[in-house]
Amino acid sequence: MPREQWPLQQDRPCVRIVLTLAPNDQPAPRTLLADSGASSSASRFALILDEDDCLLCGGTPLQAVTLGGAFVGTFPTYALRACIPLGFDDIVPAVGVKSASLPFDGIACFHFLNRFHYGNFGNRGIFGLES
Repeated sequence: MPREQWPLQQDRPCVRIVLTLAPNDQPAPRTLLADSGASSSASRFALILDEDDCLLCGGTPLQAVTLGGAFVGTFPTYALRACIPLGFDDIVPAVGVKSASLPFDGIACFHFLNRFHYGNFGNRGIFGLES
């Protein structure tokens, strides 16, 4: 099984994805907090990103969602292309918020993480995804 892993960032698990900037399809790498407590497997969104990223990547508008927790209120969602070097290249729903949670560019929610096997794979200094 292909595996991609990243060092913890500020002692927190992270996932690095590549978004695609419109209109030239230029790669836009982003580091997201891997948060299995954000969303559920049935959520209508997989990522939480800065709304500017959603717009710069030519996201297709979807139905707005109401969040509670780190981001409270009703926010737009967008369908965006996201890639991870382990062979994942798909359209995922992302919530656009006014400012992502620094020092990360956003959040990879459980709905996203649950597509993979994930964890530290025996190394407490990393977080990884396996397809």
